[in-house]
Amino acid sequence: MVQRGAQIYQAQCASCHGANLEGQANWRERGADGRLPAPPHDETGHTWHHPDEVLIRLTQEGVAKAAGLPDYASNMPAFGDSLSDADTVAVLSWIKSRWPSDIQAHHNEINRQANQASLR
Repeated sequence: MVQRGAQIYQAQCASCHGANLEGQANWRERGADGRLPAPPHDETGHTWHHPDEVLIRLTQEGVAKAAGLPDYASNMPAFGDSLSDADTVAVLSWIKSRWPSDIQAHHNEINRQANQASLR
């Protein structure tokens, strides 16, 4: 799954988020078009701050719909029509496999807490 995720990432995501997950320059500052550049998916970004459920929705639905902000302008396309759920999980698995072990552990805890909250 991780190897497949690497292939899909390189084909679908690397042009914006970087071949090494580094993101675009000045990713925290809006560009002239008012949009934020693509963030890194490595440990320097904020991807690992979100539970898997959120990351999957952002990937499948796009930022505006996933965040419930219909007027939010983003260069991030929705991949729901071009990537299957399994493809999305594979990409996220590859991204997470590149994180240092302490970041992986922290992300696992975020997922655990999110799962507990959804059971309440």
